[in-house]
Formats: sequence, C-alpha cells, structure tokens
Amino acid sequence: MIHELYYVPGNASLFPHMLLREIGCPFELKLVDRDKAAHKQPDYLAMNPHGRIPVLVTDGRPLHETSAIGLFLADAYPQAGLAPPAGHPDRADHYKWMTLISAVLQAEFRAWFYPHEYVVDPALADQVKAAARARLTESFERIAEHLTGREWLLDSGVSAADLYLLMMVRWGRTLPSPIREIGPLGAHAQRVLARPAVRKTFEVEGLAAPFV
Repeated sequence: MIHELYYVPGNASLFPHMLLREIGCPFELKLVDRDKAAHKQPDYLAMNPHGRIPVLVTDGRPLHETSAIGLFLADAYPQAGLAPPAGHPDRADHYKWMTLISAVLQAEFRAWFYPHEYVVDPALADQVKAAARARLTESFERIAEHLTGREWLLDSGVSAADLYLLMMVRWGRTLPSPIREIGPLGAHAQRVLARPAVRKTFEVEGLAAPFV
C-alpha cells in the first residue's frame, strides 16, 4: 500500500502520523499550508469536503476522520499489534476507546479551541469554552480512574487508542489546569512519549517540549 498523510504539525494528524511510524510502513507526508487556507481549496475539498485535517490517501483513495484513519491503519497492519484481532476479548474495548476519544474528547476540544463556531452571538463564546472545559475535565477524570493501576487502556497491552489518548492529553496542556495533572494521565503520556516511533514523530513535526 502507498500512503500519503496530509498533515499540520500538532494537529489531529499527529495521531495517524504516530501510527504510521509505529507500523513502520512507507508513507509520504504532505504539509497542508493552513495559513493560506489550503484545506479549503478545491483540490483538498475533493479529498475531504469538510475541509479538515487529516486526510490519508491510500493507493489513490482518500480517507478522512481521525478515528477512521486510526482504525483502518491498525487493522491494515495487524503485525504491528496496535489493535486486538477479530475475536479477541479486547476487540470491543478497542472500538469503545477509539470511539470515546473521537466522539467525546476530540469533539469537546473543538468547542474549546473554536467556541465561536457554536454560537450565533459572539458574546456567548466564553460560556461555550467554559462548558467545554468542564466536560473535558470530567471525561478525563473518568479515563484516569480506568488507568489507575494500569499501564495501557487495554488489558492486552499498548494499542492505537493509547497513541490517540496521548494526542488528547497534549491538547489538554492548553487548559488552565493541564490534563497531565489528573491522576495517572501524565505517567501514561510519558510511557507513550518514550516510544521511539512517537519521539520520531514529534521530532519530524518540529514539536517542542513541553509535549503534554
């Protein structure tokens, strides 16, 4: 398979970028010039009509939505061990965590980063941001409870969901009380950051410490 990942450093493309390096398959990075609104131009919209990042093009076929890309890559390369195989007891939990991170955490971060998109009256944007912060903190606290006494989200070991969670904890450094300070979330993030493929991803994207 031939992969091209359309990315912006530190954006939602960070997760599939880490996955591709964990897998070790050949791929090409395609930097999207967001300052010039390249993600809103016809060529990009032909790949993702929503005009968001990332897009993964595999053998000429584009795929968008961060979680969908993650699920696809983990299944396409079972030898990497980033998803429990079909029939494994942890397979359902793998779907659960991938969906929760996408539908809850990533969605709430959009409200945190872009509160103006959720209101007609700009004066209400701060209320949207405050509510998103509260919901994010509560959701991360529940995940922290699950991780207490554990190394990874799944019983079977490290998975794509752990890399996805790292990206969320990284984004959470922008909150007044950083997410890394909640229970074992900081230690979990450091375990993921210690992986050579993850370190290489941060290096290539030019991301500077503090990473989370």
